[in-house]
Amino acid sequence: MPSTAELIATLPAPFLANLQQADRRWSQLRQGPPAQIPTVVQDSTERLGTMDWDVVICGGTLGVMIGTTLALRGWRVLILERGILKGREQEWNISRAELSVLVELELLTEAQLETAIASEFNPNRIQFMGGPAVWVQDVLNVGVDPVFLLDALKARFLEAGGYLQEQTAFSNMVVHPDGVAIQTDTTLTARLMLDVMGHFSPVAAQARQGQTPAGICLVVGTCAQGLPVRDTGDLLVSFTPIEDRCQYFWEAFPARDGRTTYMFTYADLHPQRPSLEHVFRHYLDRLPEYQDTDLAEVKILRALFGMFPSYEQSPLQYPWDRIMPMGDSSGSQSPLSFGGFGAMIRHLRRLDAGIHEALSADALGTKDLNLLQPYQPNLSVTWLFQQSMRAPADRDLNPQQINQLLQVVFHEMEKLGDPVLKPFLQDIVQFPALSQTLLQISLRHPQLTPKILGHVGLGALFKWIPHYMGLGLYNELHRLIPALKQWSDTLNPKQQYYWQRRYDGWTYGTGHDYE
Repeated sequence: MPSTAELIATLPAPFLANLQQADRRWSQLRQGPPAQIPTVVQDSTERLGTMDWDVVICGGTLGVMIGTTLALRGWRVLILERGILKGREQEWNISRAELSVLVELELLTEAQLETAIASEFNPNRIQFMGGPAVWVQDVLNVGVDPVFLLDALKARFLEAGGYLQEQTAFSNMVVHPDGVAIQTDTTLTARLMLDVMGHFSPVAAQARQGQTPAGICLVVGTCAQGLPVRDTGDLLVSFTPIEDRCQYFWEAFPARDGRTTYMFTYADLHPQRPSLEHVFRHYLDRLPEYQDTDLAEVKILRALFGMFPSYEQSPLQYPWDRIMPMGDSSGSQSPLSFGGFGAMIRHLRRLDAGIHEALSADALGTKDLNLLQPYQPNLSVTWLFQQSMRAPADRDLNPQQINQLLQVVFHEMEKLGDPVLKPFLQDIVQFPALSQTLLQISLRHPQLTPKILGHVGLGALFKWIPHYMGLGLYNELHRLIPALKQWSDTLNPKQQYYWQRRYDGWTYGTGHDYE
């Protein structure tokens, strides 16, 4: 049987170089914020006059979705992409119901959507340390081919009248009273700039002013052949206790050309947290046990890694007029989630309508655009869950505590049924479902409460309670929307814009968009 080192030696040379580069960034994060944060956004009191574009989108991988919806509405849209706008080979997992928005908004035809779906399977498993398995249908059970998807979206964007500049990197920008001037190799002017440059966007870094992530999700994996063929997937599985002061979780999905497996862990920025290379080697060591195979049988097609920071101050609201973050740079995804694809799909309908109304009403000031990045209590409450799934780096914890907690939580959620379980597994927390789950756990497993408090600490609990109460308040406000909308529809366009954004905040902030 080949050793882990021998298997790594068979991977393409760029993989290790890219992994080590990511590790350098991970090391820098653990050392604290940089002494100096580059200034890429400045303000000017001079007016620009005529604009080249209505919207310039920096970052095309996720930006092409919102860019296409806006181009279809008739706005002049330019996408800047620092490389070539194309998808990676690795499939993105999501549900068919979530993907339907791409057809609803006319980004894809039904036939194109079917072609974009590279794999589909059911059910998915949730299991911890050999405890009872929970099986769920139609959650992350569709693998999307990003290569075809982005090719189709790019073609649709250009067909709708959008413009694309590839191999064009954002450099800096100046915000003027009537627009923005964006510097690349030339100067471009627009009424609005959308920052879709990802977690490490220089604009987001300047807005956060050295704020460090409150949590990190470290992810490694492969798509490989030679693993046992299974037509089911794993959503959240662990089969080991806490190791390296990390609780490792696994996912596995059938793919068009093999089987994709991921191993991930939640961490903070403690200096003793392991490197990505260490996590990847651990993944390869454990893969044979997880998939009941021999490394000699495994043929790795693609190796993967990722580092996904999340911030308590999320979604991120920019302090400038005429700039808005979207995708990973916006922090709109749950701290439990790997990345922004699912969040972008979920919020696409809301963002399409909201940006269109902002442009139409000239509601492009800081206050106006921040309404499109509203406080969402159902995201904020998930911080406690992330912390409860994270092993502390500075003290010992019962090696089985996280597994035991998750066994109880998911067993109780399973008993409450799909209306409770399935939204949570798609990063959508709803007040009635959360309250039912907490009540059941506290009544049936009272011994867990002191263990959880000892794990996450009273400080985390006291920070969580206002978000839980906010979730309940927003849930009640959501009930008022039909009556309020009759009144707000009589207001002028800018006032209607403000109220509709409040309705969106109450809807998405409580998970009612899931319905």
